[in-house]
Amino acid sequence: MTTLFALATAVLWGLADFGGGLLTRRLPALTVVVVSQILAVVALGTVVLATGAWREAGPQLWFAVAAGLVGPVAMLSFYKALALGPMGVVSPLGSLGVVVPVGVGLALGEQPGLGQYTGIAIAVVGIVLAGGPELRGAPVQRQAVVLTLVAAFGFGAVMALISHASTTVTGLFLALFVQRVTNVTAGGAVLWARARRGTPALPAGTSPRMLWRLLPALAFVGLADVAANGTYSVAAQSGPVTVAAVLSSLYPVITAFAAFAVLKERLRPVQAAGAGLALAGTVLLAAG
Repeated sequence: MTTLFALATAVLWGLADFGGGLLTRRLPALTVVVVSQILAVVALGTVVLATGAWREAGPQLWFAVAAGLVGPVAMLSFYKALALGPMGVVSPLGSLGVVVPVGVGLALGEQPGLGQYTGIAIAVVGIVLAGGPELRGAPVQRQAVVLTLVAAFGFGAVMALISHASTTVTGLFLALFVQRVTNVTAGGAVLWARARRGTPALPAGTSPRMLWRLLPALAFVGLADVAANGTYSVAAQSGPVTVAAVLSSLYPVITAFAAFAVLKERLRPVQAAGAGLALAGTVLLAAG
Protein backbone atom coordinates (compact mmCIF):
# COMPACT_ATOMS: atom_id res chain seq x y z
CA MET A 1 0.00 0.00 0.00
CA THR A 2 2.87 2.37 0.78
CA THR A 3 4.33 1.90 -2.70
CA LEU A 4 0.96 2.31 -4.43
CA PHE A 5 -0.01 5.52 -2.62
CA ALA A 6 3.49 6.99 -2.86
CA LEU A 7 3.61 6.44 -6.62
CA ALA A 8 0.12 7.97 -6.91
CA THR A 9 1.52 10.98 -5.05
CA ALA A 10 4.36 11.29 -7.55
CA VAL A 11 1.92 11.21 -10.48
CA LEU A 12 -0.38 13.81 -8.90
CA TRP A 13 2.44 16.18 -7.91
CA GLY A 14 4.10 15.77 -11.29
CA LEU A 15 0.90 16.63 -13.18
CA ALA A 16 0.12 19.50 -10.79
CA ASP A 17 3.59 20.99 -11.36
CA PHE A 18 3.20 20.60 -15.12
CA GLY A 19 -0.21 22.29 -15.06
CA GLY A 20 1.04 25.04 -12.77
CA GLY A 21 4.00 25.63 -15.06
CA LEU A 22 1.70 26.06 -18.04
CA LEU A 23 -0.57 28.45 -16.14
CA THR A 24 2.33 30.66 -15.06
CA ARG A 25 2.85 31.44 -18.73
CA ARG A 26 -0.51 33.22 -18.64
CA LEU A 27 -0.76 34.42 -15.01
CA PRO A 28 1.67 35.47 -12.26
CA ALA A 29 2.93 32.47 -10.27
CA LEU A 30 1.59 33.73 -6.93
CA THR A 31 -1.84 34.31 -8.45
CA VAL A 32 -1.87 30.75 -9.78
CA VAL A 33 -0.95 29.42 -6.33
CA VAL A 34 -3.55 31.47 -4.44
CA VAL A 35 -6.47 30.96 -6.85
CA SER A 36 -5.85 27.22 -7.24
CA GLN A 37 -5.70 26.83 -3.47
CA ILE A 38 -8.94 28.83 -3.00
CA LEU A 39 -10.68 26.35 -5.31
CA ALA A 40 -9.16 23.50 -3.30
CA VAL A 41 -10.44 25.08 -0.06
CA VAL A 42 -13.98 25.17 -1.47
CA ALA A 43 -13.82 21.49 -2.47
CA LEU A 44 -12.26 20.38 0.81
CA GLY A 45 -14.69 22.48 2.85
CA THR A 46 -17.56 20.65 1.19
CA VAL A 47 -15.98 17.28 2.02
CA VAL A 48 -15.33 18.29 5.64
CA LEU A 49 -18.97 19.35 6.08
CA ALA A 50 -20.31 16.23 4.37
CA THR A 51 -18.21 13.80 6.42
CA GLY A 52 -18.36 15.60 9.76
CA ALA A 53 -14.58 15.72 9.82
CA TRP A 54 -14.59 18.88 11.95
CA ARG A 55 -15.34 16.65 14.96
CA GLU A 56 -11.75 15.38 14.82
CA ALA A 57 -10.20 18.78 15.50
CA GLY A 58 -7.30 18.52 17.93
CA PRO A 59 -3.72 19.59 18.66
CA GLN A 60 -2.42 17.58 15.70
CA LEU A 61 -3.86 20.23 13.38
CA TRP A 62 -0.99 22.53 14.33
CA PHE A 63 1.12 20.32 12.04
CA ALA A 64 -1.29 21.22 9.23
CA VAL A 65 -1.05 24.93 10.10
CA ALA A 66 2.75 24.71 10.04
CA ALA A 67 2.64 22.95 6.66
CA GLY A 68 0.31 25.66 5.39
CA LEU A 69 2.75 28.39 6.44
CA VAL A 70 5.86 26.67 5.13
CA GLY A 71 4.34 25.73 1.77
CA PRO A 72 3.87 29.24 0.31
CA VAL A 73 7.36 30.29 1.46
CA ALA A 74 8.85 27.27 -0.28
CA MET A 75 6.83 27.85 -3.44
CA LEU A 76 7.68 31.54 -3.68
CA SER A 77 11.37 30.82 -3.04
CA PHE A 78 11.29 28.19 -5.77
CA TYR A 79 9.64 30.46 -8.34
CA LYS A 80 12.08 33.27 -7.49
CA ALA A 81 14.99 30.88 -7.94
CA LEU A 82 13.57 29.74 -11.29
CA ALA A 83 13.42 33.39 -12.37
CA LEU A 84 17.10 33.85 -11.48
CA GLY A 85 17.99 30.54 -13.12
CA PRO A 86 19.33 28.61 -14.78
CA MET A 87 16.29 26.34 -14.54
CA GLY A 88 18.38 23.30 -15.40
CA VAL A 89 20.16 23.69 -12.06
CA VAL A 90 17.32 25.05 -9.94
CA SER A 91 14.75 22.37 -10.80
CA PRO A 92 16.77 19.29 -9.78
CA LEU A 93 18.16 21.03 -6.70
CA GLY A 94 14.59 21.68 -5.58
CA SER A 95 13.91 17.95 -5.53
CA LEU A 96 16.56 17.45 -2.83
CA GLY A 97 13.88 18.26 -0.24
CA VAL A 98 13.33 14.50 -0.06
CA VAL A 99 16.18 14.33 2.46
CA VAL A 100 13.99 16.03 5.10
CA PRO A 101 11.26 13.38 5.47
CA VAL A 102 13.83 10.64 4.94
CA GLY A 103 15.94 12.12 7.73
CA VAL A 104 12.87 12.36 9.98
CA GLY A 105 12.04 8.73 9.31
CA LEU A 106 15.57 7.62 10.18
CA ALA A 107 15.58 9.81 13.30
CA LEU A 108 12.34 8.16 14.45
CA GLY A 109 14.02 4.78 14.31
CA GLU A 110 13.18 3.40 10.86
CA GLN A 111 15.81 0.96 9.64
CA PRO A 112 15.55 0.19 5.92
CA GLY A 113 17.29 -2.91 4.67
CA LEU A 114 20.41 -2.84 2.51
CA GLY A 115 18.35 -3.18 -0.66
CA GLN A 116 16.14 -0.26 0.37
CA TYR A 117 19.14 1.91 1.24
CA THR A 118 20.52 1.14 -2.21
CA GLY A 119 17.15 1.90 -3.79
CA ILE A 120 16.93 5.23 -1.92
CA ALA A 121 20.38 6.28 -3.11
CA ILE A 122 19.73 5.29 -6.73
CA ALA A 123 16.27 6.90 -6.77
CA VAL A 124 17.50 10.21 -5.31
CA VAL A 125 20.26 10.42 -7.93
CA GLY A 126 17.71 9.61 -10.62
CA ILE A 127 15.30 12.26 -9.33
CA VAL A 128 18.01 14.93 -9.52
CA LEU A 129 19.15 13.89 -12.99
CA ALA A 130 15.56 13.72 -14.26
CA GLY A 131 15.36 17.47 -13.78
CA GLY A 132 17.98 17.86 -16.48
CA PRO A 133 20.76 19.57 -14.48
CA GLU A 134 23.11 21.83 -16.41
CA LEU A 135 26.47 20.33 -15.54
CA ARG A 136 28.46 23.06 -17.22
CA GLY A 137 27.93 26.36 -18.99
CA ALA A 138 25.58 28.93 -17.46
CA PRO A 139 26.73 30.51 -14.18
CA VAL A 140 24.60 30.06 -11.09
CA GLN A 141 23.92 33.01 -8.83
CA ARG A 142 24.50 32.39 -5.13
CA GLN A 143 21.05 33.83 -4.38
CA ALA A 144 19.44 31.28 -6.71
CA VAL A 145 21.18 28.42 -4.91
CA VAL A 146 20.16 29.73 -1.47
CA LEU A 147 16.54 30.24 -2.53
CA THR A 148 16.41 26.78 -4.09
CA LEU A 149 17.74 25.13 -0.95
CA VAL A 150 15.19 27.07 1.12
CA ALA A 151 12.47 25.82 -1.22
CA ALA A 152 13.77 22.24 -1.08
CA PHE A 153 13.82 22.27 2.73
CA GLY A 154 10.30 23.75 2.72
CA PHE A 155 8.93 21.10 0.35
CA GLY A 156 10.48 18.36 2.46
CA ALA A 157 9.18 19.93 5.67
CA VAL A 158 5.63 20.00 4.27
CA MET A 159 5.90 16.28 3.51
CA ALA A 160 7.09 15.56 7.05
CA LEU A 161 4.50 17.81 8.73
CA ILE A 162 1.43 16.68 6.81
CA SER A 163 2.16 13.03 7.61
CA HIS A 164 1.75 13.87 11.32
CA ALA A 165 -1.39 16.01 10.97
CA SER A 166 -3.94 13.18 11.08
CA THR A 167 -4.40 9.52 11.91
CA THR A 168 -7.76 8.82 10.22
CA VAL A 169 -9.25 9.39 6.76
CA THR A 170 -11.74 12.01 7.94
CA GLY A 171 -9.04 13.60 10.07
CA LEU A 172 -6.94 13.82 6.93
CA PHE A 173 -9.70 15.75 5.14
CA LEU A 174 -9.77 18.23 8.02
CA ALA A 175 -5.97 18.51 8.13
CA LEU A 176 -5.78 19.21 4.39
CA PHE A 177 -8.56 21.78 4.72
CA VAL A 178 -6.69 23.58 7.52
CA GLN A 179 -3.45 23.44 5.54
CA ARG A 180 -5.11 24.96 2.47
CA VAL A 181 -6.89 27.68 4.45
CA THR A 182 -3.51 28.61 5.92
CA ASN A 183 -1.98 28.54 2.43
CA VAL A 184 -4.62 30.90 1.08
CA THR A 185 -4.35 33.24 4.07
CA ALA A 186 -0.56 33.49 3.87
CA GLY A 187 -0.40 33.62 0.07
CA GLY A 188 -3.32 36.05 -0.17
CA ALA A 189 -1.63 38.39 2.32
CA VAL A 190 1.53 38.42 0.21
CA LEU A 191 -0.48 38.94 -2.98
CA TRP A 192 -2.34 41.88 -1.39
CA ALA A 193 0.91 43.42 -0.13
CA ARG A 194 2.48 43.14 -3.59
CA ALA A 195 -0.58 44.71 -5.19
CA ARG A 196 -0.31 47.59 -2.72
CA ARG A 197 3.27 48.12 -3.87
CA GLY A 198 2.18 48.28 -7.50
CA THR A 199 2.62 44.68 -8.67
CA PRO A 200 -0.68 43.65 -10.31
CA ALA A 201 -2.20 40.30 -9.44
CA LEU A 202 -3.27 39.84 -13.07
CA PRO A 203 -1.52 40.80 -16.33
CA ALA A 204 -2.71 43.95 -18.05
CA GLY A 205 -5.60 43.31 -20.40
CA THR A 206 -6.75 40.11 -18.68
CA SER A 207 -10.44 39.60 -19.40
CA PRO A 208 -13.04 37.81 -17.23
CA ARG A 209 -13.64 35.41 -20.12
CA MET A 210 -9.97 34.39 -20.10
CA LEU A 211 -10.07 33.76 -16.35
CA TRP A 212 -13.21 31.69 -16.74
CA ARG A 213 -11.51 29.55 -19.41
CA LEU A 214 -8.54 28.99 -17.10
CA LEU A 215 -10.71 28.04 -14.12
CA PRO A 216 -10.80 24.27 -14.84
CA ALA A 217 -7.00 24.18 -15.16
CA LEU A 218 -6.59 26.15 -11.92
CA ALA A 219 -9.00 23.78 -10.18
CA PHE A 220 -7.06 20.77 -11.48
CA VAL A 221 -3.76 22.13 -10.16
CA GLY A 222 -5.23 22.87 -6.73
CA LEU A 223 -7.10 19.58 -6.38
CA ALA A 224 -4.22 17.47 -7.70
CA ASP A 225 -1.89 19.08 -5.17
CA VAL A 226 -4.38 18.42 -2.35
CA ALA A 227 -4.89 14.82 -3.46
CA ALA A 228 -1.11 14.33 -3.56
CA ASN A 229 -0.77 15.53 0.01
CA GLY A 230 -3.53 13.12 0.98
CA THR A 231 -2.06 10.08 -0.75
CA TYR A 232 1.37 10.91 0.67
CA SER A 233 -0.05 11.05 4.19
CA VAL A 234 -1.65 7.63 3.71
CA ALA A 235 1.60 6.23 2.28
CA ALA A 236 3.67 7.60 5.17
CA GLN A 237 1.27 6.21 7.77
CA SER A 238 0.95 2.76 6.20
CA GLY A 239 4.67 2.08 5.80
CA PRO A 240 8.20 3.43 6.24
CA VAL A 241 8.41 7.21 5.75
CA THR A 242 11.79 6.73 4.08
CA VAL A 243 10.20 4.64 1.32
CA ALA A 244 7.09 6.84 0.97
CA ALA A 245 9.14 10.05 0.73
CA VAL A 246 11.55 8.80 -1.94
CA LEU A 247 8.86 7.23 -4.13
CA SER A 248 6.65 10.34 -3.81
CA SER A 249 9.58 12.50 -4.88
CA LEU A 250 9.64 10.86 -8.31
CA TYR A 251 7.36 13.67 -9.50
CA PRO A 252 10.07 15.43 -11.60
CA VAL A 253 10.10 12.32 -13.79
CA ILE A 254 6.33 12.63 -14.30
CA THR A 255 6.63 16.35 -15.10
CA ALA A 256 9.39 15.66 -17.63
CA PHE A 257 7.34 12.96 -19.37
CA ALA A 258 4.25 15.20 -19.40
CA ALA A 259 6.27 17.92 -21.11
CA PHE A 260 7.50 15.34 -23.61
CA ALA A 261 4.00 13.99 -24.31
CA VAL A 262 2.06 17.27 -24.41
CA LEU A 263 4.58 19.94 -25.40
CA LYS A 264 6.79 17.62 -27.47
CA GLU A 265 9.80 18.71 -25.42
CA ARG A 266 12.69 16.36 -26.05
CA LEU A 267 14.16 14.57 -23.06
CA ARG A 268 17.86 15.32 -22.69
CA PRO A 269 20.11 12.26 -22.34
CA VAL A 270 20.74 13.08 -18.69
CA GLN A 271 16.96 13.18 -18.07
CA ALA A 272 16.42 9.81 -19.73
CA ALA A 273 19.25 8.35 -17.66
CA GLY A 274 17.76 9.90 -14.52
CA ALA A 275 14.34 8.45 -15.27
CA GLY A 276 15.90 5.00 -15.71
CA LEU A 277 17.77 5.27 -12.41
CA ALA A 278 14.65 6.50 -10.63
CA LEU A 279 12.66 3.51 -11.90
CA ALA A 280 15.46 1.14 -10.89
CA GLY A 281 15.50 2.65 -7.41
CA THR A 282 11.72 2.29 -7.27
CA VAL A 283 11.93 -1.43 -8.02
CA LEU A 284 14.51 -1.93 -5.26
CA LEU A 285 12.41 0.02 -2.76
CA ALA A 286 9.23 -1.84 -3.63
CA ALA A 287 10.98 -5.21 -3.49
CA GLY A 288 12.53 -4.37 -0.09
